[in-house]
Parts: sequence; C-alpha cells; structure tokens
Amino acid sequence: MILQILNTTEVAMVTIKVVCGIIEHNGKIFICRRKEGKSLAGHWEFPGGKIEPNETPEEALKRELLEELEMDVVVKNYSGLSSFTYENFHCDLYAYRCELVNYSGVLIDHDAYLWADMEELRSVKMSPADLPLIELIF
Repeated sequence: MILQILNTTEVAMVTIKVVCGIIEHNGKIFICRRKEGKSLAGHWEFPGGKIEPNETPEEALKRELLEELEMDVVVKNYSGLSSFTYENFHCDLYAYRCELVNYSGVLIDHDAYLWADMEELRSVKMSPADLPLIELIF
C-alpha cells in the first residue's frame, strides 16, 4: 500500500480567464492605469475583465468595457494569449483587437487613460500579464 501525504499548506493555484481589448484609434492604443486600492494599483493595462460562466470572450469584453469605461467597441479578431502566474493566482489573458465606436472619458476601476504609441507602451509600467501583448500589436 502506498500512502500519500498532502501538504495542507499548499493550495491549488486558481486560474482566472480574463479578456482584454487592443483598442486602436488614429494609430494609437488605449491603455488604462489601475487606481489605488485595486490589485496591481499604478500598473497600466489593456482594458477588459473576467470572463463569466456561459459567456464568450467577445461578450465578456463588450460587457466589461461598458461597465468599467462606458466604452462601446466592435470586437474584431482574436490577437493572442498571455499567461502569467501572480503570487495568488494564474491569469490567462485573451486579447482581441477592437474598433472604437464611442468613449467619453469615464473611468470607474482606473484613474487615468492614455492613447499610447509603441514607445509609450514600452515606457509605462504595464501589468505583467499585459507585457507580452505589446509585441502582438505592432
């Protein structure tokens, strides 16, 4: 008989599926900075959010952009996946190129936004899961 002893201090790493928009307008890309009090406060990211059960990534992206930014986009095509393991969870970040329809400057979960070119994208403090997506853009 083989007895396996599990270390009860080890917890299975949770994987969170997240979607983000690569929103292009006039040759620049839209990014947002996470506000104080949020995880990864001060980091810039491509906006989006968690994919809920029974929701496609495209549906989740449109919903999250409306909820967090009151932004309307047309979700175009899948651009790629970035996977990153943070201290408490693993993140699978699915990126989609989007066409901007309307945005009036509303920020709910963020404290700033920027229409960035490639140089700016490389110079700001991006969230670790978002970093690999920069190379997919240009």
